[in-house]
Parts: sequence; structure tokens; C-alpha cells
Amino acid sequence: MDILLLGNELLRQKAETVRKIGPGYIKIASDLIQALHDGDGVGLAGPQVGFMERIFAVHIHGDEARIFINPSIIETSQDTIKYEEGCLSIPGYYADVVRPKTIKIQAWNEKGRPFTLEASGMLARVIQHEYDHLDGTLFIDHISEAKRKRIIEKMEKAAVAKAKDKSAAPGIPERKA
Repeated sequence: MDILLLGNELLRQKAETVRKIGPGYIKIASDLIQALHDGDGVGLAGPQVGFMERIFAVHIHGDEARIFINPSIIETSQDTIKYEEGCLSIPGYYADVVRPKTIKIQAWNEKGRPFTLEASGMLARVIQHEYDHLDGTLFIDHISEAKRKRIIEKMEKAAVAKAKDKSAAPGIPERKA
């Protein structure tokens, strides 16, 4: 799976609801988990690989890999915490993002089984980050406009430079997971 990079319009589109979780979702889930491992990440959403359905994978250190299909965050804490985030679709760039400390989420797994999960700490943060991807929101949307513009400009310059080096048309390339 190729991970789409900042500038690809699919990253800004809202993912579609999964109508029926069939046997193919076991393969999709496996591919998402493999891509996030290959990219050395902790989470990856369908839209980041051009799969425009409401699914994401999370695998943080010390926990099992998890798949969330058609997730709904049903509860968030009033308490928030600031923590540095990055993204496989915006490689090499990080910024502090404020998010709720704890969440409660409902979703289905790749076998079509519903579950509810209460999460805190890093798991809650990664879930919220990936959940945002399903609505076309990136972590840079949670930071100041000035910081966001700097990151976008640097990514665009890097893409143009890479395109010139390869004698290809300018644009933001895809990243191999």
C-alpha cells in the first residue's frame, strides 16, 4: 500500500460508511496493519492509502493491533493534554496538539463484531488522530495557521525538488509504506 502524502486531495475528503463488513475486510485490515508497520507508524486510516471507507488500524507499543470500522467517538473527557504528533502522510514534521485525555469509542472489527473501548493515554491520542483522517482532518489542522503554512510550504518545496531530481512533473509524491 502506498501512503498518500500531504497535498493529495483524498486526504481532505470524508470517508464513506462501510455498508457491509465482508471477508475482504480481514485482508484490508491486515494490509493496513502491515503498511503502518512498514511505515514505522502507530496508526493508519483508509484514506491515507486511498481506501475511502471508514476504517483505520492502530498498533501502539505494548498493545495489540486493533481495527476500527465505522467508528463513533461517543464520549470524551473534559481534561485535555498536549502532546507532539506526527503523521505518515506528513513525514518528518511534528507539532504539539491538544486533545481529550480519555475517550470512549464504538466500532466494528474486521470480522464484523461490534465493540466499545474506553481509551486513555497514547491509545486515546492515536485513535483520535486516525478518526480525524476519516473526516478529512489532519493533525496540522489543530495547530496555528502560521505553523501549518510552514509545514505545507516545506512539504511542497521538498516535492518540487524531488520531482526535479527525477525529471518528473512537480507534485507531492506518494510514500511507500
